[in-house]
Amino acid sequence: MLDYPRNYQEAVAWQEARRGEVRLEPLPRPPSLVGAADAAYDRKERRVYGAVVVMTYPGLLPVEEAALAGPCPFPYIPGLLSFREAPIIVEIWKKLAHRPQVLLVDGQGIAHPRSLGIAAHLGLLLDVPTIGVAKSRLVGEGEEPGREAGSATPLGLEGRTVGWILRTRTGVRPVYVSPGYRVSLADCREITLGCVKGYRLPEPLRRADRLSRQCRADLQVREGDG
Repeated sequence: MLDYPRNYQEAVAWQEARRGEVRLEPLPRPPSLVGAADAAYDRKERRVYGAVVVMTYPGLLPVEEAALAGPCPFPYIPGLLSFREAPIIVEIWKKLAHRPQVLLVDGQGIAHPRSLGIAAHLGLLLDVPTIGVAKSRLVGEGEEPGREAGSATPLGLEGRTVGWILRTRTGVRPVYVSPGYRVSLADCREITLGCVKGYRLPEPLRRADRLSRQCRADLQVREGDG
């Protein structure tokens, strides 16, 4: 695991020190492989279960998936999710045979109080373009998008646009998409919609979420048998 801050003060100081390193820029070319990272947390056992899924783009065919469980390195504190989940994702990333050109992450990018949500955090650590796709809003304001799939409205924070409120499926609650690292606002919207396959969550993230939960269930069964 990475050597991370041990408490709230150290974690906030780390974010403040690194936030200036986040680069947002258009992708040089469309990706041929996209990935998604997700983690499930067991508060009782203080254990985290991470998963990464890699798929072709735009075809969304499965290429590789990997999951790993480990001790939770940081307590649950809102706004500091990345210190709890990023280390296990980094360990999984090291084991991948096929690394995607863009990584979707379950969480925020720059739509974060210190502009360094887990997607931006992972982008910095891995030096890979990242997009945050969150089920709920952490910061910012914006109008509700239209009911049709593909509708989007800007998510604003302190006078600047930090992401999109994006309707991925007609009549279903929107998701909150924000750039993490080395992508543009336009990239975030286009690639997220390009990864949607009939569900609210983009397909790679949906599969990563399922895999992290399966990793948790499988480990609990094995420990129960033991």
